[in-house]
Amino acid sequence: MITQIAGYLSGIAILLSFWPYLKDIFAKKTKPQRVSWLIWAMLGLISFFSQLAKGASYSLVMTGASAIGDLLIFVLAIKYGFGGFKKRDIISLTGVAISLLLWYLTREAVVALLFVIFIDAIGAILTALKAYENPATETVSAWVLTFVGGLLACIAVGSLNLILLAFPLYICLASLIILAAIKLGFKRRIGLS
Repeated sequence: MITQIAGYLSGIAILLSFWPYLKDIFAKKTKPQRVSWLIWAMLGLISFFSQLAKGASYSLVMTGASAIGDLLIFVLAIKYGFGGFKKRDIISLTGVAISLLLWYLTREAVVALLFVIFIDAIGAILTALKAYENPATETVSAWVLTFVGGLLACIAVGSLNLILLAFPLYICLASLIILAAIKLGFKRRIGLS
């Protein structure tokens, strides 16, 4: 029962994380990094189906909710975001393409999950770099809620299954890195003043 409740709560937390982000996009405060959100939208389905193939149940709620929100943010990032043609964006997309090809050649759900995490991390690094350089263009509450969603998804796994825990744990770590980048970016800005 706890795993079921945690699974649903993780999906709710992830869906709620998109609300302040969307609100800040339309208020022209948040400017999503286009390549990050493209990567995250593409990976949502891969992650969902690889976890499903390995027996995940209630922890899939977070992954599914995340995929829907990522796609919506990516669509909005086309108009309201930035990035896409910088050298680091092109290198990242090249890394994604190579990783997807390697995953395709292996055709193994565990390998797919590891590649999903690696590719997702490329998007997280791009967003963390952007957040450090322009901290006011990210929404802190969205990343806090994403961390909470990942933590609840870990509880929803219900056992010490590293394969099923890998993605939710990664979500927690990536959220913390982005939050740290935002904080460090603001500190850097204060130091430059």
